Amino acid sequence: MTYLIDRRLQGKNKSAVNRERFLRRYKSQIKDAVGRAIKGRSITDVENGEKVSIPVKDVSEPSFGHAHGGVWEVVNPGNQEYLKGDQINRPKGGGGSGRGKAGNSDQLTEDDFIFELSREEFMNYFFEDLELPHMVKTQLTATTDFKHQRAGYNMSGTPSNIHVLRSLRGALGRRIAVGGNSRKRVIEAERELEALLLEGVPLQDQRVVDLKKLIHHLHTRLLAIPFIDPFDLRYTNRVKVPKPMTQAVMFCIMDVSGSMDETRKDTAKRFFILLYLFLKRVYDKIEVVFIRHHTAAAEVDEEEFFHSRESGGTVVSSALHLLDKVIDERYGAGSYNAYVAQASDGDNWDNDSVLCRQLLVNTIMPKVQYYTYVEITDGPPQNLWEQYSQVPDHHPHFAMQKIVTPADIYPVFRELFKKQPK
Repeated sequence: MTYLIDRRLQGKNKSAVNRERFLRRYKSQIKDAVGRAIKGRSITDVENGEKVSIPVKDVSEPSFGHAHGGVWEVVNPGNQEYLKGDQINRPKGGGGSGRGKAGNSDQLTEDDFIFELSREEFMNYFFEDLELPHMVKTQLTATTDFKHQRAGYNMSGTPSNIHVLRSLRGALGRRIAVGGNSRKRVIEAERELEALLLEGVPLQDQRVVDLKKLIHHLHTRLLAIPFIDPFDLRYTNRVKVPKPMTQAVMFCIMDVSGSMDETRKDTAKRFFILLYLFLKRVYDKIEVVFIRHHTAAAEVDEEEFFHSRESGGTVVSSALHLLDKVIDERYGAGSYNAYVAQASDGDNWDNDSVLCRQLLVNTIMPKVQYYTYVEITDGPPQNLWEQYSQVPDHHPHFAMQKIVTPADIYPVFRELFKKQPK
């Protein structure tokens, strides 16, 4: 019998440790399940947990056994069907993982392994591969956050900060320095004693007795040197230094003109809800500015942005003018990473669409890290799309995507905010 003993340390809550280990082991299968699950739920329910199923073949555990090795001839009592040399057909497969057509009654199958992902776990997997592209770190004069950084060693401190290796190294150096002369004298005395004994000097001779006493005295002095002394102790020194903060602002611009019917507005709101959840969960230092526009643009709060029913004509440039004004007044001087997400049906005055392209190319794009435009339409591209499609020729940090149905929201969102290769 062979016993395998797991001696890895575990915390008090062993169940939580085992669960984290399980999630790490089947990470790819869980991510696929989360991707499938999000397609079948509304964006407003995205924060709920989810039941995840993993094929039983992926969670099967290996078994250990002793192989016979070599060629064995075995007599199986009760065999009335096979003779020596007969070939046995491969057993027929069953229903497999509990799905498909029913098998024979003597075929055993296993259901998929199903477990519940908590809300936190689901959101971690949901946003794991996403980020705000092209973000840079900016040092802010008003930053009060600090990080602890190692800065050499101290001769005093708490026991938990003792640096064992440095302390032992200092103790070794001290012992070598303090006992250097005594060791040298011991070696000389031992050589002198050995020379006298080789000459045949008797042990009772006064010179031999004196050398033995001296050698014993020197050894006693060497043994009296402590292995480690409080003077040798060194403590890790840590100082607080200002921490460079990555601070960002996201501008959400939504078209609420008359051409945006309720279905398109609902799709735009779902996209911004998903974006808002992503920003608040992944980033600590981020501000969100909401801008609604029809013929005129206005900065609004979260409640009005998602629930106001105000509508009108369409002048997209009004939102871009307001965007430029807010960046200059509140988020300029290079202290913020500015991002913009715009959603519209693309219906705009022809002359105004040209003005929007000029504003983006000449004024706005040099001030932002990344600009995304989402056109919500089930027909051909509108005039705003045609003008915006020229912007990437001047600024590569401009991205465009089209949403036709609510099912396109999640794939478009992941495409716009997927992690960039380093």
